[in-house]
Amino acid sequence: RSCQAAELAAVGIDHTDDLDVQRTPNRTGHAERRCSGQAGAVTGSKETGVTGGGDEPKRVVIMGAGGRDFHDFNTIFRDDPTHRVVAFTAAQIPDIDDRLYPASLAGPLYPRGVPIVAEERLARIVAEEAVDEVVFAYSDLSHDEVMHRASIALAAGADFRLTGPGATMLDTTARVIAVCATRTGCGKSQTSRSVARMLRDDGHRVAMLRHPMPYGDLASMAVQRFATLADIDASKPTVEEREEYEPVVAMGVVMYAGVDYEAILCAAEQEADVLVWDGGNNDLPFVRPDIMITVADALRPGDGLTHHPGETNLRLADIVVVNKVDEARSDDVERAIADTRLVNPGATIVRTASPVTLEPGPSLEGRRVLVVEDGPTITHGGMPYGAGAVAALAAGAAELVDPREAAVGSIAETFRRHPHIGSVLPAMGYGPEQLDELGATIAVVDCDVVVLGTPGDLTRLLDVPHPVRRATYASADAGSPTLEETVMERVRAWSR
Repeated sequence: RSCQAAELAAVGIDHTDDLDVQRTPNRTGHAERRCSGQAGAVTGSKETGVTGGGDEPKRVVIMGAGGRDFHDFNTIFRDDPTHRVVAFTAAQIPDIDDRLYPASLAGPLYPRGVPIVAEERLARIVAEEAVDEVVFAYSDLSHDEVMHRASIALAAGADFRLTGPGATMLDTTARVIAVCATRTGCGKSQTSRSVARMLRDDGHRVAMLRHPMPYGDLASMAVQRFATLADIDASKPTVEEREEYEPVVAMGVVMYAGVDYEAILCAAEQEADVLVWDGGNNDLPFVRPDIMITVADALRPGDGLTHHPGETNLRLADIVVVNKVDEARSDDVERAIADTRLVNPGATIVRTASPVTLEPGPSLEGRRVLVVEDGPTITHGGMPYGAGAVAALAAGAAELVDPREAAVGSIAETFRRHPHIGSVLPAMGYGPEQLDELGATIAVVDCDVVVLGTPGDLTRLLDVPHPVRRATYASADAGSPTLEETVMERVRAWSR
């Protein structure tokens, strides 16, 4: 593929014309957030701890995956004349390279925007562009994997940098509860929905802020607000976006997402007194929380101390939710608790279950079942299976049909890249072509029933030629104190 001219042009953002987001240098040379007009006024400053040397700006590459990288650029580098970002690199997500971070988002220091290239080109770019510093800005890699990338940067001649939460968290007039995790697929989103529900039941005006998933036209995705399924459909989302947005909207809670979180906050804080940050992967929150919740996975004990930035989330948490205790072995649950106490003895620990419910449909007893699971959980989340497989086996499935031999195009490539995947099909759908390949794979698998373990309903997008049952999952209490008791005790202290 190659970048199209239309993708490289600066594009106006019509739906945020009534929001005036001004960025002016503060005394540290970096940006303060000031919302005016319809959005009211908010100020928050961010220290970067970096100064440029000499007359020439430091030349920077930001390593990312279409999320944290753009946020770090916006909050630290966009208005800083002492640094010049020459490129983003892209990883983890298919087909998000070979495009441009547009000038309309990049600001006046970048009238041509910033190119986005494949991570495999990092060493070459450092050499060709005389890069001084490589900034690592994506999530859910082991500590070893992060340092392998650091070694590439150092060997190529650049410094290697991790940006801290103090430099990138935004301030807001609203209260914030952040839900993050130690790994992808721990159960953040179901926990976020539980928190939003309890806040709404307590009389709060609640909105959800989702970690970015900007896989389409970046300029048009600067600020996104979803209140209905029609809003979601109109944005032409990927499967992954639908899986996060649809369950929240179905609850009657407004979901915000996008690229420019300063502008997103300006809009969201006008209709909510409490914002729930729904994290992505195991990334840090973009907004400074009043309450920080970190979800740990009892099925992956030890991962909270071995993955970036999940360990940071564990250390920052006010509340640690040890999830999936209904499926995990008791010694694995205790290990997850011990890891928490080792690095964060002041955190309150809550145990939750993640019960799976099969919606009505054809019997699975003695049947050959194809299970379609949440894509990110099964790929870079490192899980061999998910809720769909658990539900199918509990319902008496005779066999989980391995879809590898039937996999088409990029779906086959996904299995090659992630050999740990078990006899399940990850729901990859980062674009129309990949969605078609997912549908083609499902169609040719020889099975009796398809179980969809995805948060979103794929039958809205695909014509599945087999009988289908959906498996859904939620957060449930599994001991004392409960999540609601722990959260609401802190929330009610706000008014004291």
